[in-house]
Amino acid sequence: MTATKLGEAMVKSSLITKDQLRQALERQVIFGGRIGTNILELGIITEGEMLSFLSSFLKAPPVKPSDLNDIDAEVIACISRELADKYKVIPFKIERNRLHVAMLDPREIASIDEIRFLTGNDIIPYVITDLRMYYCLEKYYGIKRDLRYISVFGKEESAEKKPDDVKEQVLKVKEQFAGVRDREEVIGILLSETKSLASRAAVFLVKGNVISGWKSRNIPIDRFEVPVDSLSVFSEVLSRKSYYRGPLLKMPGNEPLIERLNGAPQDCCMIPIQIRDKIVGMLYVDNGKTAVLDAGLGYINNLVAMAAISFEMVILRKKLFDL
Repeated sequence: MTATKLGEAMVKSSLITKDQLRQALERQVIFGGRIGTNILELGIITEGEMLSFLSSFLKAPPVKPSDLNDIDAEVIACISRELADKYKVIPFKIERNRLHVAMLDPREIASIDEIRFLTGNDIIPYVITDLRMYYCLEKYYGIKRDLRYISVFGKEESAEKKPDDVKEQVLKVKEQFAGVRDREEVIGILLSETKSLASRAAVFLVKGNVISGWKSRNIPIDRFEVPVDSLSVFSEVLSRKSYYRGPLLKMPGNEPLIERLNGAPQDCCMIPIQIRDKIVGMLYVDNGKTAVLDAGLGYINNLVAMAAISFEMVILRKKLFDL
């Protein structure tokens, strides 16, 4: 299944526009991966919408993410690690001699026939998204994902905390944000709360045609400035109004940041801080040059959302006092 064929089908179904397909194809050229992955990362549609479309397009039922959360070890053992990696399949349920498997393209009859022959079971194929497939291959078979496919799945990849602990922590942070009196306090809380999830963090200010360093943790950003229109991770976040996740690519616009980081990280995340529809800043996090960010990004994203609301509160208080 080619990227063009899938993309054109999505446009024809009015799930995405021609311009959005163009953006996804351009991103695919730069960052690699399948077209579906790029569409999801651009935030054009949700994983659920993508899965529903793929189910209709490939004529196969969609696998429920909940069916993949806690697959029995005996079911996983029905398909070897080598076979799962070769055909990109995840077995998730067995009923008598019927093995239910999630796969990227349920129309691949040859692979289904080989799995049926090797397992001795009838195969019931389901469709799955790329990101969910690679996540499950790593979770159940220990097959490491390429950095391109490390994504944010919230609960699955969050820090190992009990639900009550998470709620208590979120409530505590909300109270901190609610009590701030200026922007410096907002940024201080944001940087402090990322300590347990990322070894380095920095907040950048977006003002006019310049992006400048504001405050940071373990990253020297004094007198840091890059133009808004330079081709960089900053400009991508600004144009998409969504987070970036992946390697910090060596392109001219990224060089000033790479220099401050003492090398290009394999994995990083840049999240926009938005007030209404305007991006006023960005939070950057990484775990150094070689380690990946494989936990807690959902929480960091929530922190940024709370920080944005806190910024609005600071602005409102200032207006009231100035009246």
